[in-house]
Amino acid sequence: MNSEHLQHLVTRTMPYGKYKGRLIADLPGQYLNWFAREGFPPGEIGKLLALMQELDHNGLSSLLDPLRKR
Repeated sequence: MNSEHLQHLVTRTMPYGKYKGRLIADLPGQYLNWFAREGFPPGEIGKLLALMQELDHNGLSSLLDPLRKR
């Protein structure tokens, strides 16, 4: 994980599915947990979803707050 990946969480949107258009950082925990159980998609989106799931699962989502204010 690097700062660029964290910045992507607050700037990239979900490209498909129920939450299409929503920032990855704003996806609900149950949706992220579903991906964790079923498998993350390949590529960058999957890596970002996995990172966000880890942050959410461990209660660290607030670490993204300073990045949102930029």
